Amino acid sequence: MTLQQLKYAVAVADSQNITEASHRVFISQPSLTAAIRELEREMGITIFSRSNKGVTVTNEGNEFLSYARQILEQTALLEDRFKGGNGGSSIFSVSCQHYSFAVNAFVDLIKKFGGSEYDFTIRETQTHEIIEDVAHLKSEIGVLYTSKRNEDVILKLIKKNNLQFEPLFTRPLHVFISTKNPLAAKSEISISDLAPFPYLTYEQGDFNSFYFSEEPLTEIDFDCPKNIKVRDRATLFNLLIGLDGYTICSGIISHELNGKDIISRPLAVNDSMTVGIITRKGVVLSRYAEFYVAALKKREDSL
Repeated sequence: MTLQQLKYAVAVADSQNITEASHRVFISQPSLTAAIRELEREMGITIFSRSNKGVTVTNEGNEFLSYARQILEQTALLEDRFKGGNGGSSIFSVSCQHYSFAVNAFVDLIKKFGGSEYDFTIRETQTHEIIEDVAHLKSEIGVLYTSKRNEDVILKLIKKNNLQFEPLFTRPLHVFISTKNPLAAKSEISISDLAPFPYLTYEQGDFNSFYFSEEPLTEIDFDCPKNIKVRDRATLFNLLIGLDGYTICSGIISHELNGKDIISRPLAVNDSMTVGIITRKGVVLSRYAEFYVAALKKREDSL
């Protein structure tokens, strides 16, 4: 077993595609396949199951890769310490709900560890995909929220996938609106205040139930006559401004990344949301993940 074989295995797990992984590690597809098969033979396990749709990580492969990532991370630290270099190419991936503070923390990470060579990924995606990304080792960390309405379902799904949820902070519910919205002058906004305006929510695909909703307050709580679903944060912010729309959130906004046109106001309800991270059980976080989590906490603490 070599470090290079471990790097190949991690690349295949991250991309879930042999061709894509071969491009990533600069090796031919047949050579990569042969290296992985040799590693599996030597270790006496099947790391990947193969089909016409690509490759997926097996249960024993998940455990093996968790150790492989730790070995590669420790190797990078050794190179940092004794070779005076940057430890080679830095690799880190996070999947998150559409939070500007998560992007802020990612920027902090790049500034800290970017150096001259790195391969970092941030995926703002649907709730169910965040859990799948971490479960299948596509991302080291997932960032999402729980509330009294969804926590039973979300935490059961997290446990089912051999993951764990670590709360970072709990926030009272807020509303994002534009500075031009008629409600902008209010210090607190009520549910009845919102009735005339379009409610903007993130579309969740096949899992478009309130359990997977990115907005803690759902249609169960109040009847919204105007609803718009979007897939990305830029579109949502444009509609907040162009249509005087609103969305329900933690209230943490990054003016340095999103400008001054979007503001948050407390929502007059007795409710809250807990933002946290999901990780695989028993896996030691890389230095990049540890720094990223600390950066997330600092973003909330700075309010």
